[in-house]
Amino acid sequence: MIRYALTRLALLVVGLFVAGVLIFLALRVLPGDVAQLIAGTQGTPEQVAAIRERLGLNQPLPAQYFDWIGGVLRGDLGSSMLTGSSVATELAQKAQVTVPLGMMALGIAIVFSVPLGVLSAMRRGRGDGTALSVGAQGLAAVPVVWAGMMLVVVFSVWLGWLPAQGFPRTAWSTPWLAFTSLLLPALTIGIVEGAMLMRFVRSATLQAVGQDYVRTAAAKGLTRNQALIRHGLPNVGLSVITVLGLQVAGIIVGAVVIEQLFTLPGIGRMLVQDVGARDLVKVQGELLVLTGFVLVVGFVVDLLHRVIDPRQRESS
Repeated sequence: MIRYALTRLALLVVGLFVAGVLIFLALRVLPGDVAQLIAGTQGTPEQVAAIRERLGLNQPLPAQYFDWIGGVLRGDLGSSMLTGSSVATELAQKAQVTVPLGMMALGIAIVFSVPLGVLSAMRRGRGDGTALSVGAQGLAAVPVVWAGMMLVVVFSVWLGWLPAQGFPRTAWSTPWLAFTSLLLPALTIGIVEGAMLMRFVRSATLQAVGQDYVRTAAAKGLTRNQALIRHGLPNVGLSVITVLGLQVAGIIVGAVVIEQLFTLPGIGRMLVQDVGARDLVKVQGELLVLTGFVLVVGFVVDLLHRVIDPRQRESS
């Protein structure tokens, strides 16, 4: 187990290194000149050259890369090219919105998708099971922006229960206001992602029903549903853990869109603004942190599989 964990950890480090190189190179091919943007339309060539030298943009790309990655290894993500503020400090502030939003969305997706997916499989061929399956397919096809707008119309415009946009300036010092501000965005992401997860849970449950160990348990006196719950669902859970790890990336992408729609001051909204402003150092740090988070989730999922599933330990 320790050897496997160290191997996966080494792959994680290699993945982060490759991601860092790709992020750095990809941002350098974007059109526009950061120094000219900072100098403004009235900036002279001398001023633009001075800004480029101050920011290190006149150095060769390898020198710029090693300067940036050296700071990252020291825990320093750099400073904004436009404002001079610490990238790490701003990310920590914005994470107070994005992290709770993602956790709430993931919790909502799990709470309604897992039991409904299992119920849909257990009621296959009946009216309620078919309705659940069709409903999940319909919700999975709904664009997240459209779902968000519909929820705003219902819960904010018609009912007036929840705020339509914004996040309190006092942040989590007023917990109820902060929670209600994130509830609609989290519902938007959670419902769409949960519908996709529900379809997978249904498919995995149906596959488990046909396994020999479930039929054997039923032959020993258990009903089909009892055999499925006692012996099939643990194996379904392993598959669900894998899909949840993959859905983290979907939740991050959804947060970028939803934070724009609901005017939330999170990492996704900051990323979009910084890309438009060509603030390369901030964008590099933001993308590296998000990529690293996804890779760490994959690492944790691999370890959970090895811990939970004895067959993987035996095969090694």
